[in-house]
Amino acid sequence: MHTSRLLAIAAFAVTPLLGQAQVLQERNISLALAQEIAQSAVAACTQKGVNVTATVVDRAGLIRAVLRADNAGPHTVEASRAKAFTSASTRAPTANLGENAQKNPGAQFLNDIPGFLLLAGGVPIRAGNDVIGAIGVGGAPAGSTDAECAVAALDLAKDKLK
Repeated sequence: MHTSRLLAIAAFAVTPLLGQAQVLQERNISLALAQEIAQSAVAACTQKGVNVTATVVDRAGLIRAVLRADNAGPHTVEASRAKAFTSASTRAPTANLGENAQKNPGAQFLNDIPGFLLLAGGVPIRAGNDVIGAIGVGGAPAGSTDAECAVAALDLAKDKLK
């Protein structure tokens, strides 16, 4: 009888903790900010004479905005999406992932994950310490140029990412 009473009290005490653990509050990127960042990335690459596509995804890797420059190749749409998805999924720049996959035998099969693309041009979007999305830029002759355009866009939006 005494044991069942203790179990009842313990269950009653734990119940509020279980209820609180079921709800998460996560920061995410807004549509307006996603569109602004995509536009800035395309503009940054256009200034370099490069026609690209910029895709911005939310923290879960789902598309929020896509912008393809005039004369950007059709393949740039999927490349930018995959770079953004990869960066959001790993919370890391895709340039770093590509380098690590070449150097680390344990990471060499990352590119085999469906939707991943380990080419430079994907950069996480951070608001403070939280990754709220990612941008992927595709279409420049070098991934480093794609990454430069992504970083330039994020620099322009930095005051909105606090």
